[in-house]
Amino acid sequence: MRVRYVLNEVLVGLWRNVTMTIAMIITITVSLGMLGASVLMYLQVDRMKDFYYGEIEVSVFLADNVEDAQVQALKQQIDANPLVKSATYESKEDALKRFQVLYADTPDFVSAVNADSLPQSFRVKLKNPEDYDKFNEEFKGATGVQRIIDQKELLEKVFNIFNSVQLMSLVFAIVMAAAAVLLVGNTIQVAAYSKRREVAVMKLVGASNWFVQAPFVLEAVVAGAIGAILGFVGLFIGKVVLLDNKLQALTAILTPVPNGNVWLMLPLLVGVGALLSAATAWITLRFYLKV
Repeated sequence: MRVRYVLNEVLVGLWRNVTMTIAMIITITVSLGMLGASVLMYLQVDRMKDFYYGEIEVSVFLADNVEDAQVQALKQQIDANPLVKSATYESKEDALKRFQVLYADTPDFVSAVNADSLPQSFRVKLKNPEDYDKFNEEFKGATGVQRIIDQKELLEKVFNIFNSVQLMSLVFAIVMAAAAVLLVGNTIQVAAYSKRREVAVMKLVGASNWFVQAPFVLEAVVAGAIGAILGFVGLFIGKVVLLDNKLQALTAILTPVPNGNVWLMLPLLVGVGALLSAATAWITLRFYLKV
């Protein structure tokens, strides 16, 4: 009977303040959706780092006047180096072919470049990308070497941008979570005030604090859970509609977002939404309403 009474009071309370309940759910949905997006981005940046750092190459560009004997000597030196996992020689003609593929969308630009405009190079993969400085120290002064470029430096600039976007989305989620906390607390206060006479009578007849507070706390938990589910639905739809379809070419570059990571957000968001709402309601009742 008590459980039925509590559940009935939860439904009545949610319906009695339906406009504030809807506002609370929408705020929770937005804040938890942003939280889920920031967590997904954090996981995705880590996946991208693992993938792209494993594909990092060090480009050893050769001088224009380098001789064939110097190229062969440099190749033997690179292949024998213990830091090197593999190395591929790229002639001027090979460099031109790769250039034509990379800039196929700009034919005027491609037609203005010939093989003599591009340097010979070695594309080197290191066993450990962190050893670039050691490799650079050994080969930067080698005969025939013009310059050495590490792709990791370029990738780190890109990842710094992603990290900044991730941080901004997390800050926005925290701000929205604070707004949700205030709205949950205000909604609970209004609900408790509208039932102040019933609460007073229940206390007079010996009802425990838990029994009095339970309907209000569960109202907040239900609203938080609904907001979390809606936030997850928004994330999943965004992933399917945008990343898997309209922005599919972008995900091919940034590595695809696995469905498993998206589904992982459901229990995370529901747990955070329910616990945050329950804690806010309990604190509000305990320290402000003195139920």
